[in-house]
Amino acid sequence: MNDPNPVDLTNCDREPIHILGAIQPIGFLIALTADWIVARTSANLQDYLHMEPGRLIGQPLADLLPSDAMHELRNRSAMLRGSDAVERLFGVDLVPGTDRFDLAIHMSGGQIVIEGERSTGEVGDVTSMVRSMVARLDQCGDTTSFFREGARQVKALTGYDRVMVYRFAADGSGEVVAEACKPGIGRFQGLHYPASDIPVQARVLYTRNLLRVIADVNAKPVPVLPELDELGEPLDLSLSLLRSVSPIHIEYLKNMGVEASMSISILVDGKLWGLFACHHYSPRHPSFERRSISELFAQMFSMRLESRERQQTVEFERRARDISDQLLGAVASDDTLLRDPDWLADILTNAIPADGVGVWLGGSYAFSGVTPPTDDFRRIVRALNATAAGKVFATDHIGSLVTGAEAFAGSAAGLLAIPISRSPRDYVVLFRSELVRSIRWAGDPHKPVEYGPNGPRLTPRASFDEWKELVRGRSRPFTASELRVAETLRATLIEVVLRLADEASAERQRAGARQELLIAELNHRVRNILGLIRGLIRQAQPDDDAVRGFVKVIDGRIHALARAHNQITEDHWGPAPLQALIDAEAAAFVEAEDRILSEGEPVMLNPQAFSTLALVVHELVTNSNKYGALSAEGGTVTLSWECIEKGDLLLRWREQGGPPVTMPSRKGFGTTIIERSVPYDLGGSAEMRYAEAGFEADFCIPARHVSKPRAGGAPAIRFPRTAHGHREEPPADLLAGQRVLLVEDSLIIALDAEDIATRLGASEVITAASVDSALDLIAAGPPTVAILDINLGSTTSFAIADALQERDIPFMFATGYGEQAQFPDQHRGRNVVQKPYTIENIARALAEMLD
Repeated sequence: MNDPNPVDLTNCDREPIHILGAIQPIGFLIALTADWIVARTSANLQDYLHMEPGRLIGQPLADLLPSDAMHELRNRSAMLRGSDAVERLFGVDLVPGTDRFDLAIHMSGGQIVIEGERSTGEVGDVTSMVRSMVARLDQCGDTTSFFREGARQVKALTGYDRVMVYRFAADGSGEVVAEACKPGIGRFQGLHYPASDIPVQARVLYTRNLLRVIADVNAKPVPVLPELDELGEPLDLSLSLLRSVSPIHIEYLKNMGVEASMSISILVDGKLWGLFACHHYSPRHPSFERRSISELFAQMFSMRLESRERQQTVEFERRARDISDQLLGAVASDDTLLRDPDWLADILTNAIPADGVGVWLGGSYAFSGVTPPTDDFRRIVRALNATAAGKVFATDHIGSLVTGAEAFAGSAAGLLAIPISRSPRDYVVLFRSELVRSIRWAGDPHKPVEYGPNGPRLTPRASFDEWKELVRGRSRPFTASELRVAETLRATLIEVVLRLADEASAERQRAGARQELLIAELNHRVRNILGLIRGLIRQAQPDDDAVRGFVKVIDGRIHALARAHNQITEDHWGPAPLQALIDAEAAAFVEAEDRILSEGEPVMLNPQAFSTLALVVHELVTNSNKYGALSAEGGTVTLSWECIEKGDLLLRWREQGGPPVTMPSRKGFGTTIIERSVPYDLGGSAEMRYAEAGFEADFCIPARHVSKPRAGGAPAIRFPRTAHGHREEPPADLLAGQRVLLVEDSLIIALDAEDIATRLGASEVITAASVDSALDLIAAGPPTVAILDINLGSTTSFAIADALQERDIPFMFATGYGEQAQFPDQHRGRNVVQKPYTIENIARALAEMLD
């Protein structure tokens, strides 16, 4: 049978420890309305002020206390600043002729809460006492002695049997890093406690209420009356110094044999760093004065600790900067060091200790020291690509990043990855080997949960015998300081490591440029051949009507292939948008712009799939024009698509509003193309249905032929169609009022570009064939827009670009190499139009630049 209320480690986290509705009996509580009327009191008020609690509710406090006491209380309440402020008063005479009281005042839910304890009169020269305590801290030369001295000072001040400095880890668990205790009670130093031992809500209260005392675990809590206000809400005791104790925590302390405790928060950079945890094995109630001095000392301790940690960080980061300077200086005097991965690894590991370094640059890799196997390194890099781009990433457990990491954990269990490119593809990765750590736990953190006397909540572990757990598959964690150093080194690594691959990169670019030239020449020849075939077919057609119809069909198919080829080559023989294919076919056949409706997210097809679908869609449109919906007045076609399971593309053709459809008596070649091209050429599927209301077809294109548009890419600029379905010329006013500078060293190309600019509405077009003539024209009368051919014989146009950039004149580059062209840093990211010039590609680039 399943338990309807399962017990887990979150039960303690859910306990409302701030609204337990009671206080400890070591003092009293009075809650007042904003106009100082008694709204609540603790049930033990008779024991301290000799007043019956029930008779005080609703009375003005001024009628109950002396005027001097009221004057002090009102002044102190006016000094409360902030939601967590607490003010203290010492030795206040509340009832003449009786004991004096130490008071604390804070706000809770719009009410004024006053808590009091009997004064002991221990207050002496507090300033000298705290100054002496802090001076002893400042004499400590290292962190270990600093922690130990802090524990000794608190023990001497408060008299507890045991005082520990308890530090929190990033995962919420804690470690006793120092302690001072009386002889014969055992040692807790070095013990670890799981995160569940201090619930989440308790840690929140530790940042608000810096000191918490439990005088006697066996004391009976004193209720606050009434328990609920007129809205049915209990009193929030988050800032109360006397707040009662959770039954679970009481049981926890009893299991340890502790009868009294006190905790003082240690805050560093505004966050809970740890605690002074004080234990006593009999009831103990330090006076309000002693507790206030302890809290003040803890705040001074926190400030000194924060200063020490910052000093260590500054020294560590200064050393890292020195190493960066050493790296750059060494490279400046000896470039061959860039080709020595062992030297590079030695430099990096002097800044951030590591056992090995792996460099991943443009798909190539190099290793030094102890690293994972090559295949596993590739898997790690792929996993790193899914992390935040451009940020250092660190983990002490590679198994959390990739599966099967335990196989190489002995060599590399943790890593720190430093991205050295804008995109998350290139990295320097520092590896740390497995560190088998013996952690001394105070109890077994994996002990099964049991039900205790306090209901279905987590029972604290009754056994605190030392329990050892071996942590395997993890390395020594990378610290926050080391991560900051990694960020500092990242800028240096980008410069140094990328220079290591300069020659290879340059050679790849030269090879790419040669390939671009070959592809451009091949594409030119293919377009010429397709044009020649079309011309031969049209010129040679006889008068016979049947043959003329056949020629028209063949010409249409060749034209469809030519359109597809043009689109593919325009995208550098890469994936092309499906929408462009549909637009081309619609423009060629359909008389009204809204006859073919397309529905679907932007999607790209690789060249093979694009060419195949160009023929298929051409045949579908042709058949619909002849026999289907597009042959009838008002008939339409809907072409929709979506990516389905495994990334495959499902394409649907639906015809509506045409003549009734019947199954054809014979299957022509066009039908064969529609039915068999996608399965045969692409490995997909095709299904045709001759529904009476309209022809339907479904095509499934495998995912390997499909891709999404590049993120951040500019949308294609579409120009409107005429009433006959053909594209109009780009807008004639695109360059209206603009004075255009064209820099081109070829007269014929310059004349062609000049004509295009004029057709786009330029008011004036000036041309230059060299750098000097262009600079003269700019000086004589600056243009408003410029198009610069990059290569001008033996020089480039970058000097012209510099002059235009200084004058804030928009310009773009033109080149036959497209995106393969190399640019100086200041001109990277500029718009580039690829030759040969057409009015469409120039208009598209200009519209994007001028947007």
